[in-house]
Amino acid sequence: MRAFQVTSHDTPPAVQEVPTPEPKKGEIRVRIRACALNFGDLLMMKGTYQATPPLPFILGMEVAGEVESLGPDTKGPAVGSKVLVFGGQGGLAEFGCYPAESAVPLPDSMTFEEAAAFPVAYGTSHVALDYRARLQEGENLLVLGAAGGVGLTAVEIGKLMGANVIACARGAEKLEVAKKMGADHLIDAGSEDIRDAVKALGGADVVYDPVGGDQFKAAFRACRPEARLLPIGFASGDIPQIPANHLLVKNLTVMGLYWGGYMAFKPQVILNSMRTLFGWHAEGKIKPHISHVLPLEQAGEAYELMRTRKSTGKVVVTVE
Repeated sequence: MRAFQVTSHDTPPAVQEVPTPEPKKGEIRVRIRACALNFGDLLMMKGTYQATPPLPFILGMEVAGEVESLGPDTKGPAVGSKVLVFGGQGGLAEFGCYPAESAVPLPDSMTFEEAAAFPVAYGTSHVALDYRARLQEGENLLVLGAAGGVGLTAVEIGKLMGANVIACARGAEKLEVAKKMGADHLIDAGSEDIRDAVKALGGADVVYDPVGGDQFKAAFRACRPEARLLPIGFASGDIPQIPANHLLVKNLTVMGLYWGGYMAFKPQVILNSMRTLFGWHAEGKIKPHISHVLPLEQAGEAYELMRTRKSTGKVVVTVE
């Protein structure tokens, strides 16, 4: 089968012919139709992601497709049924084998492309804002990286939860995308002082941060007393250090969020979240923003769109 495979952390991945995997007991084999890209994939290429697999490996965390076969003595979705799977890797290929219990039936309201773009971005934002931060109606929610894959869903979900959403992104084009998803206020990270702009709006009650670096530091200084800060990732490449004495003075709370970690120690959090999110999608309350859809042969170009910040929302690769 064709697969976009990493064979070295020093050379670019490429589409190669590799053996088609056989499902083991407890697994299903999925005919993959769409795979969404994530910032973590770029870190995997370099070997710096917290869950980088041993070489060689196939990129692609979240996939949608049809169940093609079941492993021996395996109960699972029927052959031919459409499923969504968060597998962590292996999605940029024609076929992938995954634990049967990790497959979620695809709602009728979703296309393969929408489904692939759904779990990480929406799951991260919903668990972060609802389960972790307990975002309340009327609170000021500051979203950094607001036009990115997870940031844009935080804008959308925050607005749906009744927050006053302050979207921070670089450039008018990206800010316009955030505005369309429900942002109440816009801050251009490339030309405005984030701290001053947020304080002028009354300060932040909740900070959603997939960026890190100087933007986190500015947002930290713009927090209201008892604010909650959510480090989601570090797209800037800079992991900020947090002065504990400032936490004390303002009674601030910093709460990390690694969405995939809940699959290992508290999967019910993710299952409950997905149930809510699927319901919202079926009701037309949320809809994935996909800026680019490219075929498997152009997976390298798809990642370049993410790396150079030329995409908004999600980038999806289709597998024919």
